[in-house]
Amino acid sequence: MPAKTNDFKAALLRGEQLIGLWMGLGSSSATELCAHAGFDWVLIDGEHGPNDVLTILDQLRAIQGAASAPVVRAPSDDRVLLKRLLDIGARSLLIPMIESGDQAAEAVRSVRYPPQGVRGVGASLARASNFGAIPDYLATANDQICLLLQVESRAGIDALDDILAVEGVDGVFVGPADLAADMGFTGRPGAPEVQAVVVETLKRIQAAGKASGILTSDRALAKGYADLGVGFLAVGSDVGVLGAGLRALKAEFS
Repeated sequence: MPAKTNDFKAALLRGEQLIGLWMGLGSSSATELCAHAGFDWVLIDGEHGPNDVLTILDQLRAIQGAASAPVVRAPSDDRVLLKRLLDIGARSLLIPMIESGDQAAEAVRSVRYPPQGVRGVGASLARASNFGAIPDYLATANDQICLLLQVESRAGIDALDDILAVEGVDGVFVGPADLAADMGFTGRPGAPEVQAVVVETLKRIQAAGKASGILTSDRALAKGYADLGVGFLAVGSDVGVLGAGLRALKAEFS
């Protein structure tokens, strides 16, 4: 029995556009609710969300069987942490702050078993292999890992061609908030100067045959990115949707 097919990765490779939602609350109940709302994917945020390996595990379990595919954003490209996220069953990973082709290549090595990579072998103890019940997991897991890398600085943009050339990178996500700050527009990712770089970067990613990705809660920007053909587009977050809904409800009775 091989590792289960990663339908999210397969859809990206087919060139489909997948609409997602960001999970920043660190709540398995909120993530479960959102995963049943009809989005193609939900991202569990381990970088800026209040998550650790156990809370990410809880959320992966909470949404098992939902239509939304889970993606996990690691806090960094730390090889040990990536191994632990893979072992608990994360199969689609977004890794932030990638700034060189060499760093991208090391990320690929981190998520693959030898001889293609250096992922530690402990599948018999891991949820990823259904605790050893998937006998061919070690031989088939590499092909079902979806690796998405995040560029969000001027250095990352400058190294984009090198990053895109790395075999094993399935998609590249543009981080507009950090990019805006690095360009001198902190808190203003919608600034025309920032958006010019964002749009050009998304086009370069797509021209290289990789899936492009981005997050925005700005509806106009989201529609523009969708029209551009962004592959994995997050159009909001649990934090933003809940907060906006609560404020709107309160305003009706103020």
